[in-house]
Amino acid sequence: MKYDFDLICIGLGPAGMAVSVMAAEMGLKVCAIEKDKIGGECMNVGCIPSKSLLRISKMRHTALKLKEMGLADEEMTKIREPFTKIDEYLNYISDKKTLKMFKKVELVLGEGNASFVNSHTVSIGNKTITARKIFIATGTEPMVPPIDGLSDIDILTNKNIFKLTEIPESMTIIGGGAIGCEMAQAFTRLGTKCTIIHMDDFLVPIGDPEAGKLLEDLFRKENIEVYNTKRIKRVEKKGNEISLYTEDGLCLTSERLLLAAGRKIVLDKLKLDNAGVKYNKRAIEVDSKYRTSVKNIYAVGDCNGGIMLSHAAMHQGMIAIMNAVSPFAMFKYKNYVIPWTVFTEPQLSYVGMREEDIKEKGIKYKTYIAKYEDYGAAIAENVGVGFVKIFANSCGKVFGVSIAGEGSGEMINEWALIMQKKIKLHSVMFLAHSFPSMGFLSKRVSEIWMMEKMQSSFVRKLSLFFFRRL
Repeated sequence: MKYDFDLICIGLGPAGMAVSVMAAEMGLKVCAIEKDKIGGECMNVGCIPSKSLLRISKMRHTALKLKEMGLADEEMTKIREPFTKIDEYLNYISDKKTLKMFKKVELVLGEGNASFVNSHTVSIGNKTITARKIFIATGTEPMVPPIDGLSDIDILTNKNIFKLTEIPESMTIIGGGAIGCEMAQAFTRLGTKCTIIHMDDFLVPIGDPEAGKLLEDLFRKENIEVYNTKRIKRVEKKGNEISLYTEDGLCLTSERLLLAAGRKIVLDKLKLDNAGVKYNKRAIEVDSKYRTSVKNIYAVGDCNGGIMLSHAAMHQGMIAIMNAVSPFAMFKYKNYVIPWTVFTEPQLSYVGMREEDIKEKGIKYKTYIAKYEDYGAAIAENVGVGFVKIFANSCGKVFGVSIAGEGSGEMINEWALIMQKKIKLHSVMFLAHSFPSMGFLSKRVSEIWMMEKMQSSFVRKLSLFFFRRL
């Protein structure tokens, strides 16, 4: 059978972008379909605009804290009109940078949702196109929990919060994960009174309890209220205020309500049954190479129910296209670790197993910690809050790493490589780290591990024996 394309990619978020661009560079004839904008949620209403908002809010926070208002007019405009400035950044990134990547890809943009006709045919608008292989990279959307009265509220999510024209006076945020924490700090620094309420025991519950507690303590100093372990009973609109009630009698009122309580897949418009692709309420079913039950169809990114992170989706897209072009490829997701970061101040980063997971598996380990407050450079730069924490065994094998502090989003990548390549701690210790960077704390924590080993009476006696005879 002759196909219109070698490959069709449905969705152009991080996963779809990786698939489409890599496939085209390999010489394949590629058609990429996106119902909205290139970059998906990450570029347009997620990772990129949120980091821009955090940076702008930090500028205002710093200016107010130091009482130095002599900023340039352009910088002050960013502070007064953050969303206008963010739109300018996004348009520039999209028009001047991203589109250049797709010069070898046939794009179908803004023509509606794609749906399967059969396992090799996709319908979009009034036309159908065929391909030898099809990649699904449709992502997720904000989950709206079944809270009484919520349907009557004009809620905010990551999809519309960057379209605000004014900074709200107050905001209640449902969800204490990455989105909730980042938006709480950003809007607080822009002048909004923010409150976080969620069901879990600590902020950023997929990570480290100590890091979550550290962030909560700092949030309270910035006048961000945090309510852990709360179940919401109902919400209602009263005049210009939204009231939120919990099962234990707490009432919170605010001007706006932000939902940041997780993500969900949306698959109904794809008509996967027409192609014979198996799926459930949570995800499209895939194997270790990201193939669906129909072997010429792949599912990458959030839609397969894996780790819902933009860089994880991009990584999956890269692995999947490599598997698709070579019968000898053995790229399996279980062979890779995925670090992640919450871009608050301080940043929280993690890679590997959490301590509770290590305990559940019965693995023998010890915890080693290097604190920012004990590091001269961190003190001198006024960022002496945080820690580098590793879970490792006596042989130096690392099972998990938690970093809370300045620059942790950059530092965690080194630990991801250490874990993926199974590098032991003695090698980390003997790697010269640039000083006085925050990354030097990674070397310091490996030194702490080594110093503990040196406390062994056998090692000390052996060292003395050889030292005195050489």
